[in-house]
Amino acid sequence: MDLQRTLLIGAFALLSFMLLTEWVAFKDERTTASQPTATRLLNGADGEGTAAVPELPALESPAVAAVDNEDLPKAPQSADEEPIASAGSTGSPDQRIVLVRTDVLELAIDLVGGDIIELALPEHLEEIDQPDQPFVLLEQNDRRTYVAQSGLIGPDGIDSDARARFTAGKQHYELSPGQDTLVVDLHWQGSNGIDVSKRFTLRRGDYLMDVSYIIDNRSSERWQGNLFGQIKRDSSEDPTSDSSGMGLQPFLGAAITQPDERFTKFSFKDMREDPFRKQLPGGWIAMIQHYFLSAWIPNPDQSHTYSTRVTSSGFNIAGFTSPALVLDPGQQGSVGASFYAGPKDQYRLQEISPYLELSVDYGWLWWIAQPLFWLLTKIQSLVGNWGVAIIALTVLIKTAFFKLSATSYRSMANMRRVAPKMQDIREQHADDKTKQSQAMMELYKKEKINPMGGCLPILVQMPVFIALYWVLMESVELRHAPFALWIDDLSVMDPYFVLPLMMGASMWFMQKLNPPPPDPMQAKIMQWLPVIFTFFFLWFPAGLVLYWVVNNLLSMAQQYLITKQIEKGAAKPRA
Repeated sequence: MDLQRTLLIGAFALLSFMLLTEWVAFKDERTTASQPTATRLLNGADGEGTAAVPELPALESPAVAAVDNEDLPKAPQSADEEPIASAGSTGSPDQRIVLVRTDVLELAIDLVGGDIIELALPEHLEEIDQPDQPFVLLEQNDRRTYVAQSGLIGPDGIDSDARARFTAGKQHYELSPGQDTLVVDLHWQGSNGIDVSKRFTLRRGDYLMDVSYIIDNRSSERWQGNLFGQIKRDSSEDPTSDSSGMGLQPFLGAAITQPDERFTKFSFKDMREDPFRKQLPGGWIAMIQHYFLSAWIPNPDQSHTYSTRVTSSGFNIAGFTSPALVLDPGQQGSVGASFYAGPKDQYRLQEISPYLELSVDYGWLWWIAQPLFWLLTKIQSLVGNWGVAIIALTVLIKTAFFKLSATSYRSMANMRRVAPKMQDIREQHADDKTKQSQAMMELYKKEKINPMGGCLPILVQMPVFIALYWVLMESVELRHAPFALWIDDLSVMDPYFVLPLMMGASMWFMQKLNPPPPDPMQAKIMQWLPVIFTFFFLWFPAGLVLYWVVNNLLSMAQQYLITKQIEKGAAKPRA
């Protein structure tokens, strides 16, 4: 009978596993099929495919303040109004796109406005099994609108009445081997004698570029304009976040730094309900998602007006406006800002601007998480594998808390040893809770047991383990990082659910080493916890589950040894 029941349980578990894998495959296929088509502007070195450029929405005249001239351009017009590509000298859509390539960036620049309307990262793939498809961070197509805009507004700004229409020497720019810097110049010439060059300066191996305007005032009147830079994004979901609904959802929205608050976040809901606007010294403004971000970093020696808002068309805009640049007749001048678009590499971000590295958001435990990440990267540089580095870091943390954990496990082992005596006391004083409590306290005193001794050491360790959890969750270094065997990406779930099942099994064995709760209902709930946790961990990134598995195995081994030592000592006859 027991064999038959065991076979039925095994068959049910196997069937459940098969159904779960089929459901995950079906969900992935359905999600992929429901994704809108992404029209790529960067489809190979020859620029093929640029004819299908989605047209940018026209910009209305900006509302220029009479005093400070620091308001941003107004929101884009609705798509049914006349597109800006139909006028001017920029020609057909395929002629208004400039393609630029470095070793780490591929971007498409629209000659109307000089905006970056697509940006891909060749060093980071869209999917791990598609080595020819780089991850696209900025794009403007049927799937997503996420672009970086910049221009000159104000009394004489070339973008004040309509977006400026630039010309370029060629349509393709590429960083050549042995070349460290690539300069892309766009030109605009006004009928009144104003010449403007919009210059993009990109460097080898760097996701940071400089965007500057060089103005030559050949007119007979004073020229005045303000530089603005902004990031425009719709409210579509983060393409790198877990869409299963079971994993954690990293922050998606805008962020800035302020003198009195190093890191301020604005969700899209915040931007809609309470638009932000403030003049701040130096600083930066960014659009953040899981693993990647884009950020404008204006001149750190000036104060700029930073703002967030949502347009009537539903676009979320975060940007800045710089003080006015004034040029007398015959003068030349320049104004510019830096733009970063790439992975959330906190050490590089720290070099770019103060507190920009806080976009790698570890929450309120950042002061613990930062040293843990530093240690994790040092271990990885030695072992060359992020999975092995996670295991080694977990071992080091368990070693650091060895004595504290031992105190907790020794307390639980002692509670397990006297469990039969505690049960006898409950049965003897079942009708008198006062006598039962007194007898329990006498037993604790006699056996030198602290009933809270098993909880307090664990509570002390919890902040460290939670901080490590967020380190593994936020680290772009783990994206598409292989471990071993079937785990070829530590940032996504285990495709065969081996690690979650190991985690659940280790929780179950750890429960067997602990004394059962006195309350029968509580005991039943505790028995189901490994099953519940296993279910939730099925969709967690493999790197996080690996950490929990190793932590549980080490805890289980330590607890087993301590329990056996105490039981062995209790079994020895006393002299």
